Amino acid sequence: MKNHHHLMLLCIAMLIFCQNSSNVEGRHHIHKKQNTKYSDTISPVYAPSPEVPISQPPDYPPPVPSDPSYALAPSDPNDPGNSTTDCIFDVRSFGAVGDGDTDDTAAFRTAWNAACQVESGVVLVPSDGTFMITSTIFSGPCKSGLVFQVDGVLMPPNGPDCWPKSDSSKQWLVFYRLDDMTLTGAGTIEGNGQKWWDLPCKPHMGPNGSTLPGPCESPSLIRFFMSSNLVVTDLKIQNSPQFHMKFDGCRGVLIDKLSISSPKLSPNTDGIHIENTKSVGIYDSVIGNGDDCISIGTGCSDVDIDAVTCGPSHGISIGSLGVQNSRACVSNITVRNVIIKDSDNGLRIKTWQGGSGSVTGIWFENIQMENVRNCVIVDQYYCLSKACRNQTSAVYLTDVTYRNIKGTYDVRSPPIHFACSDSVPCTNITMSEVELLPYEGVLVDDPFCWNAYGTQETLTIPPIDCLQEGMPQSLAEISLYGC
Repeated sequence: MKNHHHLMLLCIAMLIFCQNSSNVEGRHHIHKKQNTKYSDTISPVYAPSPEVPISQPPDYPPPVPSDPSYALAPSDPNDPGNSTTDCIFDVRSFGAVGDGDTDDTAAFRTAWNAACQVESGVVLVPSDGTFMITSTIFSGPCKSGLVFQVDGVLMPPNGPDCWPKSDSSKQWLVFYRLDDMTLTGAGTIEGNGQKWWDLPCKPHMGPNGSTLPGPCESPSLIRFFMSSNLVVTDLKIQNSPQFHMKFDGCRGVLIDKLSISSPKLSPNTDGIHIENTKSVGIYDSVIGNGDDCISIGTGCSDVDIDAVTCGPSHGISIGSLGVQNSRACVSNITVRNVIIKDSDNGLRIKTWQGGSGSVTGIWFENIQMENVRNCVIVDQYYCLSKACRNQTSAVYLTDVTYRNIKGTYDVRSPPIHFACSDSVPCTNITMSEVELLPYEGVLVDDPFCWNAYGTQETLTIPPIDCLQEGMPQSLAEISLYGC
């Protein structure tokens, strides 16, 4: 009887063990959705040659916020199972008219203040309206998960004559001191920039080599300032008076699936500008404008740009840096799987003479050029007039890789141009699988180099024999310029 009792206990124990094992095994199949932005799932624009070993890009993908797929989808208020209704603050419920003429600023500010006070609050700009608001700062801190969702059209006053005299003419929509916020929607942010572009202030290039007037103190359209863990996704942003979108003093920025557009000759209409901002990802976006598609200013590090189509534009730029003898530091920038077309520049690094600091850890890979002037350019003599004097100090440029850069160039300029400082050479430039042919006309086979040191891992087309091998003798002095 005792043996029978022991046998029953053993069977029960084995049954419990099997059930627990089954539960543990089941838990292994529950996975959080992974952000694949940093993987190599996006096919390169050009497949690298199999006989040439390809080193891996720098191992510093920025820790940006997670995938924006959680962003609010349009909800059905009649759905009894919809738990987000109480968190949606439709600007119309706060008095916004949305006829394109009425000033809806007060309604937006009230809706913002209400949404700011709740977890995962949503300021909703409905799809059936055109809403005009004046220059506004939407400030925090707010509860986490705040969403500003533009499904309709949102725009500023139409030109400088309609701009309130009491408002800042440097910026329109400002998001300040926020953490864990999303700007998204299926709608359009329209900048009404034409009347600003026509102001008779700064000259800019017009059709057929003519000169046209340009902007005075024109507002940037959207600015994020001193904020963190930001997501901007899905929107259409167009015709900004000046920069379309700026990030200043931010950390942790994810930009995904944006469409940014303004005319080719619209002055100073950079698509995305970042400065003093770290850990940035810019993905799957299309940008065409009258200046840089993406410009990276001082104080930026850990920036990952992937699958962006750029043009017409002035290309993707680091700088300008070191203006008025200032110190500039930029590091760990990756640009890959990008198309640049019909642009005045391709991949550009520009610094002023007299600056200090460094640009280091720059990686350009899998870039397709289509009819681009200055496809690959380093300009350490950047100047907006002819009055700039030679100076002895400069921002130190080192560890820059150009890999698998192919396509066509505009023959009015050499496709490769390395103009480094007289006193501070550029070092550790790596060229691999760079093949650039004329879009039309005769091959220009005279790339320009000045005080530039680096390595050609493969034959470059056109040949770049002017790149010096090894390191300069004054390297010890150069190290003083680092950040």
